[in-house]
Amino acid sequence: MEGHITLAAEKLFSIGPLPITNTILTTWLVTAVMVSFAFVATRKVALVPNSIQNFAEFAVESLHDLVESVAGTKTAVFFPIIASFFFFIIVGNYLGLLPGFGTIGVHQGSKFVPLFRSINSDLNTTLALALVSVIATHYLAIKYLGLGGYLKKWFSLNPIFLFVGIIELAGEFTKVVSLSFRLFGNIFAGETALTTVSKLFAFIVPIPFMLLEIIVGFVQALVFAMLTLVFMVILTQKHEH
Repeated sequence: MEGHITLAAEKLFSIGPLPITNTILTTWLVTAVMVSFAFVATRKVALVPNSIQNFAEFAVESLHDLVESVAGTKTAVFFPIIASFFFFIIVGNYLGLLPGFGTIGVHQGSKFVPLFRSINSDLNTTLALALVSVIATHYLAIKYLGLGGYLKKWFSLNPIFLFVGIIELAGEFTKVVSLSFRLFGNIFAGETALTTVSKLFAFIVPIPFMLLEIIVGFVQALVFAMLTLVFMVILTQKHEH
């Protein structure tokens, strides 16, 4: 076993032309955990819930109330997207803190390659999440405003409004950078700090860093989800708003 810090995800094997990295393998694991938990929590829904159903209802209802306070009547449409982002990111963040992540792996020649790695410490993952977030936001804007109303947000016959609209349209591209690098930077930095401290001190000292990463993992998942929600609400408002 050994600590390991690299910027890029490491390739484990290939399926045809598709390289499978340790973050992709962890993504499959995160998906399996979420699907399994959802199945167990909803398999026998009861009026008096068991502990798993009770926890699932608390998590979903708390997030739903938060989304509803921002989205209002659009909650039914926005909530599944926001919840998917939040739970996927937070489960990925927390799984990355488990023993074995970054330490259990295989040797490829003289290089040690961990089998599992926190998914959000890979810029490819956070970039993909950011792209899905922005594309979904613009899709919903067209759905609510119509194509004509959507285009009016960016283009106008008034030169001043046209200039402002073009600047705002350019700002949509910066959302991808902002969302992806914020999540990646915080998780990768935390993983690096925790790995470094664990190498120097095996016991006691890493515990405060672990607790900090638990908080950061939750906060970053919530920030990503809520920023996506705010972008959706703003972009689906009619032009006169």
